[in-house]
This record gives sequence, C-alpha cells and structure tokens, in this order.
Amino acid sequence: MTLHGQAAHPHHPGSYEPAPRTGNGMAVAALVLGIAACVFFWTVLGGIVLGLVGLVLGVVAARRARGGRAPHRGMAITGAVLSALALVVSSVIVAIGVSFFSSDSFKDYNDCIQHADGKSDRDQCAKDFERDVDGGN
Repeated sequence: MTLHGQAAHPHHPGSYEPAPRTGNGMAVAALVLGIAACVFFWTVLGGIVLGLVGLVLGVVAARRARGGRAPHRGMAITGAVLSALALVVSSVIVAIGVSFFSSDSFKDYNDCIQHADGKSDRDQCAKDFERDVDGGN
C-alpha cells in the first residue's frame, strides 16, 4: 500500500547504490583523433601530432575503462590503434622524405635549378635529375 507522497519502494538507510559511471570523453577524443590521423597521415601535423595525442588519450582512456572508472574501453582501444597506425605510417613517410631531400642527387638538382638561366636550362636540370635517380640509365 502506498500513502500519498511516499514511494512504492522506499530507500533503506545503509543500502548501497553503485555510483553511476561517468562518460569517457577521452575515449571519444582518442577515436576522433585516430580517425583524423588516419585521414591526414601524409602530413606531419595530421599523422604525427594527432597520432601521438590520440595514442596517449586512447591508452589513458583504456586504462580508466579497464579499472571500471569509465565506459567505452573498445572505443579507447580502437582510437589508440588507429592513432598508432597513423603515427607509424607518417613517421615512415617523413623519414623517406628527409632522406630524399638530403640526397646528393636532389642537392645537385637544386643547385642546377638555382643557376639555370631559362626554361631550357631548367628542363635539362630535370632530365639530369631524372637520369641520376634512375641510376644513370
């Protein structure tokens, strides 16, 4: 029987109600950053910076979720994995780019272009550079 103004299931003193889990904004941020890093992996900002931040947020969010302090563990792990993938691919691209731009062939090409007087000289520089890159064939 319920009296006016009283609940059908009264709260008993000393009873335990689990605290509601809060959202895991870090997991969402890690996933968004991981996706963005994968889309923009070919840029330093996109692949390396977003990938690094997404990886850190994903790991922290996954640890919080594993400890039961936050939901969305799968989202956090997915964000961390995507971020790590973009970070690795972007780092490889940067390493290849740095090795290319520091090569002797590119330095010779750049020097040739700077000393070229006209379009025909620049075209010859490009042909020489292409021959050097192809191995002199």
